[in-house]
This record gives sequence, C-alpha cells and structure tokens, in this order.
Amino acid sequence: MSDKIFFDTNVLVYCYTETEPAKKATSVNLAQSPNAWVSTQVLQELANTLRKKFGKNWDEIAATAEEVCQNFEVFSNEPDTLYNAFRIAAKYGYSLYDSLILSSSLSIGCSIVYSEDMQNGQVIEGKLKIVNPFLT
Repeated sequence: MSDKIFFDTNVLVYCYTETEPAKKATSVNLAQSPNAWVSTQVLQELANTLRKKFGKNWDEIAATAEEVCQNFEVFSNEPDTLYNAFRIAAKYGYSLYDSLILSSSLSIGCSIVYSEDMQNGQVIEGKLKIVNPFLT
C-alpha cells in the first residue's frame, strides 16, 4: 500500500490549467495516486480559484468539484483540525490556511503534502514532508 499524499490547492489547480502544460502533466500524474487526499478547504479554495481566475460558471465548478470528489479521498475539517492548525501556525509560522492544510494532512496520516508555496523539504511534526513537485 502506498503512502497517503495530500494536495494543497495550488497544486490541484494545475490539473485544470491550460496555460502551464508541464505543471499540468505533473499534477495530473500525481493525482493518479490511489491514496491522494484533499480537504473540504481545498475544494472551497479550488471553487474560488476556478471562478475568479478561470472565469468558470457555477455548473462548471460543480462538475469539477464532483470530479475531484470521485478521484480523491476528501477529509472534512473538524474543530480539532482548526485547533491543531492554530498550534502549527504558532510553531512553524505558516498562515492559518496553510496550517489548516498541514493539520488536515496530519489528521489523515499523510506522509507528503504537495504544495508550491510552502517550504520545500520541511518536515512537520516529524511526520509530514512538504514537497514542491515542480522543482527539478
């Protein structure tokens, strides 16, 4: 069984880009993992990005969200996820939203979180490695 991996929104968005084919190919390849996870937060942020940056209508956004839910495991953030995110933010200096991504990943037991905007190679709580999949 392969390790659980978590997608930050910024990596998932590249699965739907038409302007950056190399990043799209990398993201789509990673998304093929049988243990790929996102959270409800990632789905919300994806919807916002598709609307504001891609100009998608709500039917297109709903179809994309449904596709993600069919291809990824989805973690629902709970109050404990939020409380742990506060602790992570204080300890590591990440924003609340990045800390929620990290907290969700840890709650699931992921070993890798793919993110383009967090510190590549950093290990959180001795368990979770941040990996920028676009660095060569």
